[in-house]
Formats: sequence, C-alpha cells, structure tokens
Amino acid sequence: MRVDDDGSMWLEWLAIAGAGFWAGMINVVVGSGTLVTFPTLLLFGYPPLVANVSNNIGLVGGGLSGTFGYRAELTQQRALVRALLPASLLGGLAGALLLLLLPPEAFRAIVPVLVVAGLVMVMAGPAVQRRAARRRGTDEAAPLAGGRLVAVVGGVFVLGVYGGYFGAAQGILIVGLMSVLTAETLQSITGLKNLLTTGVNAIAAITFVLVARDSINWVVVALIAVGATLGGLAGARFGRRLPPHVLRGLILVVGSVAVVNLVFFD
Repeated sequence: MRVDDDGSMWLEWLAIAGAGFWAGMINVVVGSGTLVTFPTLLLFGYPPLVANVSNNIGLVGGGLSGTFGYRAELTQQRALVRALLPASLLGGLAGALLLLLLPPEAFRAIVPVLVVAGLVMVMAGPAVQRRAARRRGTDEAAPLAGGRLVAVVGGVFVLGVYGGYFGAAQGILIVGLMSVLTAETLQSITGLKNLLTTGVNAIAAITFVLVARDSINWVVVALIAVGATLGGLAGARFGRRLPPHVLRGLILVVGSVAVVNLVFFD
C-alpha cells in the first residue's frame, strides 16, 4: 500500500534506488536484474504496467554503463555485433508493442521454463564447444556462418521480443543460446549479452516514451536509472575478473533463485 508521509517516501525512494543498483550489477554479470526491481515496485503499490514500463526505461542506464565496461571484449566482436544487434533491436520493438496489447501473464507464465532452458544451455555450452572443436580437429574457433548463424540471429530476435515485453532473465537466455551455438569465450558472450539486452531495453524505452507516456512514472525511472548506472559500472569491474567456471556457477545460482521466485512468489 502506498504511503505519503515524507519519511516513508524517502525510504521508498532509497529502496527503489538500491534495487536499481543491485539489478544493474546483476544484469551486467549475469542477467535477470528485472527480478529485483520489478517485484520491488509491485511491493510499493505501483500498477504492473507502470512498474514494467518505468523499470525498463530506468535500467537502460545500467546497461549502457555495463556495456561500456565490456568495451574491450566488444571491439573483438564487431562482425558478430553487426549481425546480431539489428535482430535484437527489431525484436525489442516488437516486444514493446506487444506489451501494450497483451496481458503480462501471457509471457510470464513461460518465463520459468525459458530460464531453466537457458541455464541448461549455459552449463552444456563448454561440452558442446569441445565436441565441435574435436570434429574440426582444432582448438581454434570456427567462424559463425551458415545454419548456426541463422539460428543465433533468429534466437536473438525471439529473445529480443521477449526482452521488450518483459525481460526477466533475458541475459541468461542469450548467454545460454550463444554458449551452445558459438565458440566464443564466456566473457566475450557476456559483453555481447550486455550490448544486446541494452539495445532491447533502449528501443523498448523509446517506444514507451512515444506511445505510452501515461504508464511512465518518471520518479521511478530516475531512481532506478541512477542506481542501475552505478551498479552497471560496479558489475563490469567485478564480472570481468571472474574465471569462467565461477561465472557459470554464479549464473546457475542467480538463475535458480529467479526460477524459484517466479514459480512460488509471482
């Protein structure tokens, strides 16, 4: 229930900004930061559509700062960025428009299944990559082309639609998809994930500003943006130092908590 006294208001604002910081940090390292901020906004009485839209816009700042933190990894992936970013942006636009037309429950019901699938792909990725390398008879990464390229681009588009619509754990799903279908290192995939999810959030945010201004709470946007931007910077510094096995373990833990939260507390 919303309260109006000044003390409670400041506590509410502090809690939202804190949730934004935590979400920004989690998004950069793993993904699923929406599962922190969105329930926080619902807890304080914001309507679901207002919470979803405002949260989406606010998290753009964290994505930008986190992507900047991974700029070294991204400079090595320019060809892949050119192939995947347009698909991600188109998917984000479609998902944002769907959010304004369909009830949130339409996608939220399948989120736990998607997250579990993403976690399985993240864990299976190294084994799949090793088998592919043995078939090639070399440890060098094969260029992404042909059917695999089509599958990755198509998957990124579908996940962009999902991200523009709701977005919880979109990053985990992208990491899982690319872990199985590409030979990129986990840190390179994390950098790409940050860029793609930020692109989806940004295109969805622009769409909301243009066609759904009545569903935006700009105070919430500002609070989450400040917290998420600082969290994104912190997350990039932390995440880039993690060994691959630790990063995969962290993805598994956060993803599992996300599934439990979605199944039992949604």
